[in-house]
Amino acid sequence: MTLFPTRPERMIALRYLRTREQDGFISFIAIFSLIGVALGVATLIVVLAVMNGFRGELYNRILGVNGHIQVAPEKGVISDWEPLVTRLAAIPGVTAVTPVAERQTMVTVEGLTRAITLRGIRPEDLESREIIARNLTGNSLAGFTDKPNPIVLGDRLRQALGVRFGDQIRVTAYVRDDKGAVQTRPVTYEVIASFLTRRMEFDLNLAFIPLDLFQEDFGLAEDAVTAIDIMIADPARAADMVPLVRQRLERDGLRVSDWRTRNARLVGALELERVMMFLILGLIVLVASMNVIASFTMLVRTKGRGIAILRTMGATRGGVVRIFFLASASVGVVGTLVGAALGLLICANMKPLGTFLTAVTGGPMRSGEVDFLASLPVRVDMREVAAILILALALSLAAAIYPARRAARLDPVEALRYE
Repeated sequence: MTLFPTRPERMIALRYLRTREQDGFISFIAIFSLIGVALGVATLIVVLAVMNGFRGELYNRILGVNGHIQVAPEKGVISDWEPLVTRLAAIPGVTAVTPVAERQTMVTVEGLTRAITLRGIRPEDLESREIIARNLTGNSLAGFTDKPNPIVLGDRLRQALGVRFGDQIRVTAYVRDDKGAVQTRPVTYEVIASFLTRRMEFDLNLAFIPLDLFQEDFGLAEDAVTAIDIMIADPARAADMVPLVRQRLERDGLRVSDWRTRNARLVGALELERVMMFLILGLIVLVASMNVIASFTMLVRTKGRGIAILRTMGATRGGVVRIFFLASASVGVVGTLVGAALGLLICANMKPLGTFLTAVTGGPMRSGEVDFLASLPVRVDMREVAAILILALALSLAAAIYPARRAARLDPVEALRYE
């Protein structure tokens, strides 16, 4: 028995797909089943592409401020860091190695006090952080080298404190004395610039000062830092490079972690969200496939006389199966292909579409609290598109099996008895 329909079988299957007055309701269901499959596939492609884009932008902003790999002491500080930086910079694939010093502290302006993360960094390293250097708001980093006590604030932090460029702010420095007791003393800095990464935890809590100034004000030795950030060419390979970094350190008491480990909760939540969204939206395709089963099962019942005539003219059960399988599967296959084309078309034109929707609705698509992107990001992953197509085609072909087998089991004698 051949698995592929012959030319007469294809013609009969096509005839059954055409709308006729007596089969209008069934054809109506079949058409909407096709539309349902197409919309389900298109929705899956668009939603996952937007989620991929948001996730990628979020990762880029996190990694733009923090290192892809971080070396930190198990306790205390990292002393004599310069030889470590030299060895780590020689690792293939490493693009930058940045020594940093960081403390949680308090900033005070005219009686208003806020907790911040203060980070000491070399001026050349801060300028190389594109997420900072390219997102300055109204000033430059020139004063970071020229001024005696400069500080760069997140723009939301600057607004919350109500300060302008050139204003003085007071930061509480925590310093250990010779006996190990913690002493506090106020240190004054001049606001020389601010940055807007559109990532709330950075814009509202982070501030930078020169590394040597940090060491002086917070009582660190000149050769001491609290961490070393490592940037690599391919952030996706960060976990694979951790063992190599450990090997190059040649020193005990240091902990090495990649960015996924440090942001495990966020990464896990985003991955779970992506999987759950795929499953939930996949139900749209499943429901459309159920409609295919329903519509073509009804078609088999209404076409009982025609099936019986085919059987009496010599058509085999296999031939009947192929006819109705082809007719049923065509709806799902065409719907899948139309949906894929529609989804990719929407993804390719997301920016003008977003502009159009903004104009139609009369307002921005995003609120200020979540507006951390200049435009709606889209990143189509062809592996996900392939998975969506495979899922939709599998459901469509599976939905075609039942009506085809039901048609083949129809007894021509019973079908023609009352004709």
